[in-house]
Amino acid sequence: MGRGKLRIYLGAAPGVGKTYAMLSEAHRRIERGTDCVVAFVEHHDRPRTEVMLHGLEQIPRKELEHRGSFFTEMDVDAVLRRAPAVALVDELAHTNVPGSRNAKRWQDVEELLAAGIDVVSTVNIQHLESLGDVVESITGVRQRETVPDEVVRRADQIELVDMSPQALRRRMAHGNIYKSDKVDAALSNYFRPGNLTALRELALLWVADRADEYLNEYRSRHRVSAIWGSRERIVVGLTGGPEGRTLIRRAARLAEKGAGGEVLAVYISRSDGLTSASPKELAVQRTLVEDLGGTFHHVVGDDIPAALLDFARGVNATQIVLGSSRRKAWQYVFGPGVGATVARESGPDLDVHIVTHGQVAKGRGLPVARGARLGRTRIVAGWLVGIVGPAVLALVLNTVDLGLANDMLLFLALTVAAALLGGLFPALASAAFGSLLLNYYNTPPLHRLTIADPKNIVAIAIFVGVAVSVASVVDLAARRTHQAARLRAESEILSFLAGSVLRGETSLEALLERVRETFGMESAALLERTSDVDPWTCAGSVGPAQAVARPEDADVDVPVGDHMALALSGRVLPASDRRVLAAFAAQAAVVLDRQRLQQEAEQARTLAEGNRIRTALLAAVSHDLRTPLAGIKASVTSLRSDDVEWSEEDRAELLAAIEEGADRLDHLVGNLLDMSRLQTGTVTPLIREIDLDEVVPMALGGVPEDSVELDIPESLPMVAVDAGLLERTVANLVENAVKYSPLGTSVLVAASALADRVEVRVVDRGPGVPDEAKERIFEPFQRYGDAPRGAGVGLGLAVARGFAEAMGGTLNAEDTPGGGLTMVLTLRAVGSPHDFARMAEPERQTT
Repeated sequence: MGRGKLRIYLGAAPGVGKTYAMLSEAHRRIERGTDCVVAFVEHHDRPRTEVMLHGLEQIPRKELEHRGSFFTEMDVDAVLRRAPAVALVDELAHTNVPGSRNAKRWQDVEELLAAGIDVVSTVNIQHLESLGDVVESITGVRQRETVPDEVVRRADQIELVDMSPQALRRRMAHGNIYKSDKVDAALSNYFRPGNLTALRELALLWVADRADEYLNEYRSRHRVSAIWGSRERIVVGLTGGPEGRTLIRRAARLAEKGAGGEVLAVYISRSDGLTSASPKELAVQRTLVEDLGGTFHHVVGDDIPAALLDFARGVNATQIVLGSSRRKAWQYVFGPGVGATVARESGPDLDVHIVTHGQVAKGRGLPVARGARLGRTRIVAGWLVGIVGPAVLALVLNTVDLGLANDMLLFLALTVAAALLGGLFPALASAAFGSLLLNYYNTPPLHRLTIADPKNIVAIAIFVGVAVSVASVVDLAARRTHQAARLRAESEILSFLAGSVLRGETSLEALLERVRETFGMESAALLERTSDVDPWTCAGSVGPAQAVARPEDADVDVPVGDHMALALSGRVLPASDRRVLAAFAAQAAVVLDRQRLQQEAEQARTLAEGNRIRTALLAAVSHDLRTPLAGIKASVTSLRSDDVEWSEEDRAELLAAIEEGADRLDHLVGNLLDMSRLQTGTVTPLIREIDLDEVVPMALGGVPEDSVELDIPESLPMVAVDAGLLERTVANLVENAVKYSPLGTSVLVAASALADRVEVRVVDRGPGVPDEAKERIFEPFQRYGDAPRGAGVGLGLAVARGFAEAMGGTLNAEDTPGGGLTMVLTLRAVGSPHDFARMAEPERQTT
């Protein structure tokens, strides 16, 4: 049985009609006689969606218990036993209840597909894993339930369920998506027109990219070479000259005129390396094209026009942008040029733009690789073998008669030896000199530069031709071997640089020391200045010799941008080494920027820490001092009143209230003083090892009796916290939970161990908080929903999170299974990970 097919209905936001469209598809398939069942569909109490379930076979769900509550999930085993042709599975990104067969619903779907069952599912664009950061920046809400992009991309069909933001907001206002008590909050937060428009654009672009992938797959599978102008793709042909920047900007302007335009810059180099471009200029052009939203490509090809056209047709380009030729008039004798050839061979489906620039008709100006030098010693040896060798061999052959054929082979051997040692020119000299000696000493008539037998003329001509040919091949091979060795060394150096980038190494001194060792220099320094008129300053230097103060004083200097340079002293480097040196210089600038960014990030983190504690202090003052002060003032005013005669019992009660308020103030002021000292950096939180059951019960003094249920196992490991801060954190969480819990329903405070952490959960059964508001409730002065005016100014949770993070913990909000809100306080446990795992194992089993 083959693998099943996956069809996904993709939406931009909740309520666009994905589930409705999926159920409509199910009814259409059933009418055609397809065996289709509902494996899991959530109608969210939407009447129109619920009606669509009528007439469809539904697989009973599996009931699971989690933390004392019961939940239903898709029964994968039941669906596999039923083995329908098509199964409907809603909400592909859903996280299953602990204890389920798989952690995520998309994993359940993978099992159904592997069993040969076709699946129809739904997902929103905000649940794609790669778009999490983008969606958070748009909506301010981080999606915790995500599905890997690859799972969605592997779908056989993806159908976009689209709806305009105005229509979606009307549906929301009419109560077709959420209940009426949540409509106003949703419309003013997540479902704002700007949010919906941005999410819709994300969905449209994602589907368009997927369609583009399908198109490329189809063209490749069916070997379609013709260009299909489904979208504007503009290829820019670069030569490495300065005119490339003009071409890139012109192509970007052309792409902006059409929706979805794309720019692809391509540089084509010859495979023999005989021509090359400036690496620095290509790096600048690559940065420019990427800044403009395009991509850079490096292609190897000996026939540049053919390679450029092949690339353009391979990416389904619609236009090519080339620069006017830099050839002078006489250079057209060698051919029409790349631009003219591309325009002639492009065909009717590919437009070619020839753009003028400042370098037109000024000569090619591209550097030519002349091959690696063989060294002075080898060249001298080659000339000695090529000139002295034939003379010595001629004297030896005068005493021994080996025949003309053998004599020619010996002279040819000397020519090959001269080519191996000194290259082409010593070999040519050896061939010419050897042919003269052969003619004079070994070819009749002897000792004359004439040849009597025509056969000997042919033999000597063949000798010269073979000698020149062999010399050329040997010389080219020797130079290519030397060049390959050099390129290998360069690649190893560049590989080291790339590895350092991937490893995130940030030591500028280590990089400069590597530069100094690689090129054998006495010192290496990275110099910078803020403007063209300011003096140079040294950002870092290494080496036993004193680093130069200015790039002009260095033996070698490589500019990095406008106001930075790598300066080396010790010797002058050949031009061929500057390419690798330029890569080192660019990496040194990156390392310096990274170091400074890390310093700025550390400073920002310190400032953020101070701001968070300062906010917590302000919140504590405004939130916690007010109540005891008001109580003390009311009691004192009552005692001082002359209008009422208080009994001894009443006076004692008022004095007790004053004492209780003063004690609370004393305890609070002590914590505030410690926090203020912490904010100024004079002290740190008093972190010590404590048991939760020593602190948590003390935090419940401010709530009514029997309103809280404690579940703190004795087997929990100790936690490293500040007891005072932990008490205030738990107190704020419990007070908030009790405030929103229904009458007669207690709040559960439970703790459990997980790896090297301990979680304290404060669980209520109140109205809960939607996902888009779970982070906002921790901001100062935020009160969710219709909280009464006397419910505080909305600082309790902000104080709790500030204290939790000051102790090295975290505080987050989750939905309570079955309804409500759960505050999860995560603290650092004390002990080995093995101990944590052993102690937490019973908790995992009960869960």
